[in-house]
Parts: sequence; structure tokens; C-alpha cells
Amino acid sequence: MTGLVGADVGITAADVARGVCRLFAQQGLVAIPEVTLPNGRRTDLTAIDAKGNIIIVEIKVSRADLHGDGKWPDYCDWCDRFYWALASGLDPAILETPDYRPESSGLIIADRYGAAVVREAASCNLAPARRKAELLRIGRIAMRRSMIAMDPEIAAGWVES
Repeated sequence: MTGLVGADVGITAADVARGVCRLFAQQGLVAIPEVTLPNGRRTDLTAIDAKGNIIIVEIKVSRADLHGDGKWPDYCDWCDRFYWALASGLDPAILETPDYRPESSGLIIADRYGAAVVREAASCNLAPARRKAELLRIGRIAMRRSMIAMDPEIAAGWVES
């Protein structure tokens, strides 16, 4: 992976998402961007591993972006593991305060070409009923997006269920 040392000027959230997805693909995880949770919050990336564990990734590309975000704890009830994904060039030490739960949240550093896990996330183990409901919901979101990508006219008549 390139860009992990020094400031990487101009890296965007899409660049970080691309790098994280490349890492996840190497690890056998599948991911989808922009998933709205039942509590109304929207994740940057939601991934699922081969065992059905749900991983949520919150992407940050600047200090201001990180410090302006107070909603991220609302994600933790909807996943087995939570990761911060920082743009390469951001100092990971900014996440070492209790406000960012370093004891439980993982840390990924990424650029558009790849990513590296700096700190593994602790496992929260979702309740089985919630996991089943979330896996079904996420699967339906992904399939709906795939259908609309194949035929955009479907979106006009879409009925939510």
C-alpha cells in the first residue's frame, strides 16, 4: 500500500473506502457503502465476513471531520466490530482518547490503493435475533441496489418492505 507515511493531500472518503474494500476483499469480507441503520444513522461502510459477523467502518479524512462527528457511538449496537478508517497522513494518535473508545474500536489506515489494520476491533457479539434481522436487511439493500443498477427504471416503482 502506498501513502501510509506522511500527509496524503487530497485523499477523499471515496479513496479510503476503496482502499478498505480492497483490504476486505483480500480477507474474504464483502462490503457495501452507505447503509442506513434502523436507528436512522448511515454507515460509511458495512461489511460481512464468511461467518455472518457484521463490521461497520466509519471513515474520516480530516481532524475536523473526526472531531465534528458525535453520532458514531450509535453504530455500535448494530455490529459485531467497529472500525475507524483514517486517511493516510492523519495521525492515528488522535483516536487514542477515551472519547473514541480505543479499547473496543479498531483502526484502519487507508488510501485509494489499499489499507492496513493498525488495531483490531474488539468483538461485541450481536444478539442472534438482531444479527439475523440485520443480515436479511443488508442483503436486501445490496440486492435492491444491484437490481436498480441493472435496470434503473425499477427504482421508480420500488415498494419498500
